[in-house]
Amino acid sequence: MMGKMADQRKRRPQKSGPRPSLLLVPLLAAAVLAAAGAANPRAACRSRDPDAHPVPGRSVPDEAAAIRQVLDDQARDWNRGSLDGFLEGYWKSEATAFAGTQGILRGWNALEARYRRSYPDRRAMGSLTFSDLEITLLCSDAALVLGHWHLEREGGPLGGVFSLVLRRFPEGWRIIADHTSSVATPAGVPGQ
Repeated sequence: MMGKMADQRKRRPQKSGPRPSLLLVPLLAAAVLAAAGAANPRAACRSRDPDAHPVPGRSVPDEAAAIRQVLDDQARDWNRGSLDGFLEGYWKSEATAFAGTQGILRGWNALEARYRRSYPDRRAMGSLTFSDLEITLLCSDAALVLGHWHLEREGGPLGGVFSLVLRRFPEGWRIIADHTSSVATPAGVPGQ
């Protein structure tokens, strides 16, 4: 009898659930928002209710579309060779953060210097696409965006994943924190 019970336990399928690394994304977003609030009290969420929009007549789909437009504008400017235009999507503040393979950078000026050093000319920039965007409003004026990026260029394709935290300011949605990682992608297959 004991042998049968042990065999039955061995055959039970493993429970599936979110991978532990995916559980860290909401925690990362909360930590970034808390840090932004500490650095700038005005940056903290005014409301934790994503349906409580301070802009009359705006809905969750409107906000998601506005956030998507920031990323569309960034890709368009990048593909035109305009780093200045691309960088307009970021909050111009010393509290802006970027995490990547070279560590964590703080401040918009450091972010600009990194991009100018890594992509000194149009040829190095190549053609950028974003795909598989997942936009989650964390509150009425903060959002988390997950997605894939793909860069097609002469030196070979690059790609990876990103998580962004955006805040809504009077001038519109801006990226306050960017965590971008490279992931090996098959040539010519964005978002895979």
